[in-house]
Amino acid sequence: MTAPESAPRFAAVGAGRMGRGIAIAFAYAGHRISLIDLRVRDDAAWHALRDEARAEIESSLHGLARLGVFAGEQVPAIAARVEIVRADDAPRALAAAELVFEGVPETLAAKREAFAQINAHCRDDAILTSTTSSILVTQIAEFVKRPERFLNIHWLNPAYVIPVVELSHHAGTDPAVLARARALMESIGKLPVVCGPTPGYIVPRLQALVMNEAARMIEEGAATAEEIDKATRFGLGLRFAALGVVEFIDFGGADILHHASREMSASIDAARYQAPAILDRMMSEGRLGLKTGSGFYDYQGRDVAAYRGDVLLRTLGMLRHAGLWQPPADKTID
Repeated sequence: MTAPESAPRFAAVGAGRMGRGIAIAFAYAGHRISLIDLRVRDDAAWHALRDEARAEIESSLHGLARLGVFAGEQVPAIAARVEIVRADDAPRALAAAELVFEGVPETLAAKREAFAQINAHCRDDAILTSTTSSILVTQIAEFVKRPERFLNIHWLNPAYVIPVVELSHHAGTDPAVLARARALMESIGKLPVVCGPTPGYIVPRLQALVMNEAARMIEEGAATAEEIDKATRFGLGLRFAALGVVEFIDFGGADILHHASREMSASIDAARYQAPAILDRMMSEGRLGLKTGSGFYDYQGRDVAAYRGDVLLRTLGMLRHAGLWQPPADKTID
């Protein structure tokens, strides 16, 4: 089956919030994309959905323009790249797409029904993906014709702003498909990260721990919401914007994390703060990070002084962005 020359190469199935965000991301990057509603609706319901989707897309783009991201006059042209497709026209749009994002409600029944239609109309060489935030890639792969061309692609909201997209593949995913999906995401300015069929991907798994702990601290009376948010925005968040989490372990030293985990495991909660076995092995092997030449990363042959300077530069950049960097005093005040 050959796609018409003028048809969009990309399709988002499900015209809700995630589908609309994905559509904006592709349209912003210059691509036409089909935003497909698979639900059969009467004329009034269809027109209401179409108008709501169009209004949200245009409102989001105007919001970016007001913030100086681009000129407001460009909004109509960008929005026009999104083709909102009714259920009876879905076969045409699906047949044209080389990359399809399923974004229907988070139930296996809804996913199964959506992929029945996607399987029936998509080309055999099209990459099929789900944007699910909670269902494992291995579960949905069972619904897919030729599952070797299937993977989950998890977007972080707002989908058209946050660069990271998480690519979760299953054992049967063709490596060439994974590479192609990654390249397509990079081509629209996204930053793909890859993980296996793991619950919570990378970002949600990490952030759930932080958010739950913040809620516990409020519950315990340890600190107010305002103080916790100040600490995370300008302490935790600022540091982790300059250093990745694992890089941060190596930079400070695995022994620091090991000892801190031991103390908090004893004083707060043994289950929540117990160090993982990999950290114990690194301690016994003397792989403490930057200071020993190896940790999670290998630093042999690396210019450590230059690396430390780069980390400092990244951190200063975040401080300046937050408006928190102050020049030195020009005189002694004591």
